[in-house]
Amino acid sequence: MKRILGIVALVVMAVAMPQAQNTDLMARLENDFRVVPNITYLTASNMDAKLDLYARRGTTAPQPTLLFFHGGGWTGGTKESQAFAIQPYLAMGLNVVNVEYRLAKAALAPAAVEDSRCALKWALSHAKEYGIDPQKIVVAGGSAGGHLALMTGFLPASAGLDRECGRNDYQGPDPVAEEMKVAAVVNWYGISDVNELLAGPNMRTFAVTWMGSMTNRDEIAKRVSPMTYVRAGLPPVLTIHGDADPTVPYQQSVRLHKSLTDAGVSNELMTVPGGKHGLDCCNLEQRTKAYQTIQAFLRKQGVLPKATSSSQQ
Repeated sequence: MKRILGIVALVVMAVAMPQAQNTDLMARLENDFRVVPNITYLTASNMDAKLDLYARRGTTAPQPTLLFFHGGGWTGGTKESQAFAIQPYLAMGLNVVNVEYRLAKAALAPAAVEDSRCALKWALSHAKEYGIDPQKIVVAGGSAGGHLALMTGFLPASAGLDRECGRNDYQGPDPVAEEMKVAAVVNWYGISDVNELLAGPNMRTFAVTWMGSMTNRDEIAKRVSPMTYVRAGLPPVLTIHGDADPTVPYQQSVRLHKSLTDAGVSNELMTVPGGKHGLDCCNLEQRTKAYQTIQAFLRKQGVLPKATSSSQQ
């Protein structure tokens, strides 16, 4: 398919339809993008945190770029596991920065949040080098990755979680302003209230593990909860969440949506009827609709070009 929405749908159907159309899509992506793998953006806790950059070929203009964070409850997961998850964004025309971060076995909270902010600083600091449009950076992820996307977009510099970044390896005057901003957040069933997952009926082992045996874990959990930072002036947010999610309570996204709306922040909540968690969040039709909703949302925010009559066909 030659139209963008058709391309996005094909990515979603890659496993179900490994036929000529899918081969055409993969050929297009390979032809249009180059991969710069395993760039070290931060060294902390005796670990080199790395990212993979997928950059559009054959253009000199700065490109809209997506920072993607994998899920896994801050205790597992890899950037490599997201090979399929990032392809719809490439098909939409976005560069993608696929980010790894410190898991609980390397460092407890708030390390993963610090790393996500450092990845954003890396993207801003290296924008000219890699053709990134600093005004059109989107952050996205699922589950714990959705939480990190929210935190990356919501955190003010005053929260003090950017100090680990240092200067990275950028040479010359630092172009990053005190407040790092993103153009939009795409949150797939991310945790917005970490405290709720530490005790009571919604306790989750992965959240407890991420906090470890800290005596001030409730304070740290609040410090790394997106709900703590809801205020006017935040970037637009699109949240996608199944109402039968057994891992991250759907009501967290309902509360986040209400709080953002009350604060005057442009945001949308796409509820997936019967959707659970991770790969079980959506069936094929629902997943295709989700990516179409993301594309429309990013067009509305000016990250992607407005749709034309031909691209809608």
